[in-house]
Amino acid sequence: MVRRTRLISRATAAAATLLLTTGPVPAAGAATPGPANPTAKRLNAYWTPARMAAALPAPAPPTAPTAPTAPTAPTAPSTAAAAPADGPRPGEFIPPSRSFDGIPPVGTFFWTDAGGTGRTCSASVVHSPDHDLVLSAGHCLKGYSGTAPERNLGFVPQYHDGLKPFGIFPVRSNGVYVPKEYYDKGEHAGAAYDFGFAVTEPNQDGERLEDAVGAVRLLTGTGWFHAPVRMIGYPGGAPKPLECLSWTTRWVSDDPADPGTFERIACDGFVGGTSGGPMLVPWPGGWAVIGIIGGYHTGGNTPQISYSASFGSATRDLYDAATTGAPPAAPTS
Repeated sequence: MVRRTRLISRATAAAATLLLTTGPVPAAGAATPGPANPTAKRLNAYWTPARMAAALPAPAPPTAPTAPTAPTAPTAPSTAAAAPADGPRPGEFIPPSRSFDGIPPVGTFFWTDAGGTGRTCSASVVHSPDHDLVLSAGHCLKGYSGTAPERNLGFVPQYHDGLKPFGIFPVRSNGVYVPKEYYDKGEHAGAAYDFGFAVTEPNQDGERLEDAVGAVRLLTGTGWFHAPVRMIGYPGGAPKPLECLSWTTRWVSDDPADPGTFERIACDGFVGGTSGGPMLVPWPGGWAVIGIIGGYHTGGNTPQISYSASFGSATRDLYDAATTGAPPAAPTS
């Protein structure tokens, strides 16, 4: 076990050298901006540094209900079923995280909820034909799909220290894509479908998102085991994002309320607000995303262990719908 721990530590150190010296995905650069976007101008004025700093993480969904059981006569003592093991294992090495200024293709959504409270969730720009697509968690985006009204919803790439280095990109009307299965089953029973895409409009200067900041590649069907993995997320209320270097493994849910098989990753400090943050692997020219914080227990109940829905055919089908302008799914009620 000692030798294995040393090997893991050495591999992590080597990964740190590789990942921290790899530059972000280059932006397209040569594209000519379009006309100024008045919606983006309005959002840019609304989301002041104070409002962005005060934004809270997306509210956690209610705990899945359990069916009541009828009282029974006393019986001999028996061993109770073990509680779901969401969290670090005894003695497990938890790679540390660090705050930094971020990278251009990763940022955060800001919006106001029905009560007027500012909310936030992490997200990343994925390559698309129209250079306008953002990937995040389904539990972050589901309230804005279909015909749901937008409430100051915009994406700020590389947000840090109250700054919007590339401005703000409004989400297009009727441009949020979340799997129908996630609506139908809910956050818990539908945990395996906890991902979504948002189609954006240009920023206040008329720039398309990917032209301004570049993008990561979406990978599907690659399984659960990946190393090295660079995970990035925005803790609610923090001035800067976090990054951590680790690896993903396969996690078969032990909680009947959240069924499925998920990617599991150990990284310290990933609290509320980091939902939707990407799990990145090195890719020629930059990065590729193989998961996002979400899925099992909407990403995990502890700051040390995070999860992701597995990216497979359902993720690719949703990407195809978002990039071809197909009508998005909507809640049934």
